[in-house]
Amino acid sequence: MRAVEILYEAEVRGVPVSEVIERRRAQTEPPINEFTEQLATRVDEHRARIDELLETYAIGWTLDRMPVVDRNILRIGVYELLWAEDIPDGVAIAEAVAMAKELSTDESPVFVNGLLSRLMEKKPSLSL
Repeated sequence: MRAVEILYEAEVRGVPVSEVIERRRAQTEPPINEFTEQLATRVDEHRARIDELLETYAIGWTLDRMPVVDRNILRIGVYELLWAEDIPDGVAIAEAVAMAKELSTDESPVFVNGLLSRLMEKKPSLSL
């Protein structure tokens, strides 16, 4: 969840993810852990391809039309599905849906689940 906050803040403020991470490191509360930093950084490194996939497979939605929090939850979910080999696909989707339930609209969990499930099905044919 902390990685979503970092990605969200970077997008809303229009600053690099690395700048948000550095600022958060300087704060003592709440502390930022290495996993959160790595996840946010890796999602950012793959962001162009992730956003391309979201644009392609989000039926009836453009990336710009999605709520910012949903976009960033989806970015983490796509990264975990396609590049984080140590995270099972079902876990990646379940975590994204749980974050959408906690952080976004009532419709968001269904949207996040549907889009990530579609990408999971297409995973073998996607060129990364």
